[in-house]
Amino acid sequence: MAKQPHLLVEEGDVNDIALVPGDPGRVERIAGHCEDVEEVASNREYTVVNATYEGVPLTICSTGIGGPSAAIALEELANVGVETFIRVGTTGALQSDIEIGDMIVATGAAKEEGTSKRYEPELIPAVPDYDVLSGLVDAAEARDEDVHVGPIVSDDAFYNENDDYVAAWNEAGLLAVEMEAATLFALARRKGLRAGAICTADGNLVEGTQKGADSDEELPEKAKNNVERAIGITLDAVVALA
Repeated sequence: MAKQPHLLVEEGDVNDIALVPGDPGRVERIAGHCEDVEEVASNREYTVVNATYEGVPLTICSTGIGGPSAAIALEELANVGVETFIRVGTTGALQSDIEIGDMIVATGAAKEEGTSKRYEPELIPAVPDYDVLSGLVDAAEARDEDVHVGPIVSDDAFYNENDDYVAAWNEAGLLAVEMEAATLFALARRKGLRAGAICTADGNLVEGTQKGADSDEELPEKAKNNVERAIGITLDAVVALA
């Protein structure tokens, strides 16, 4: 397989399991939990790193923001041999009982984005692989970490998630909104690959606490290292899935 045009990777460059955060900066944070870290490529929003965790080889690749760039990452990683994708991200909570810093493992993602619908009709559910889903939940339980488990929604318009949308999503029982999971779930399933997602709440749209609205000093104590905890859960799941 030729070198991929956006990720700049080719067959043999990556491992079977990939953690796919949106933020390139989070690649370094994940790598900080690992050993044998080696940067493979960096281009545009995509930073690709190989590492090991407890002896298990893995790849970390940022996807950028939203479905289109996430689809490019999944397509090109799949082309060169990745078979399992786990999103480690942040999200806006949609239920009043979900606090900033709480972690959410997605059982599905409503398609309020456009990318997945270019691959398949909206009526086909975007759901994670069961083994990845249960691996994340089991890893959280083993660490004695509380996680919310349930459906989320993936949306394209970060700045147009208005009160009507939020109320409808809340009433439907959706736990949180983010921008990539539906695309990753749909594409992985169509390709016979595995995908899952764990996201940490960095705001609550129902309560009016948007991302970045509070300083670190005002956040609950558990939220200060929220992403680090989710990374630890995900890496433990990688070991179980390997």
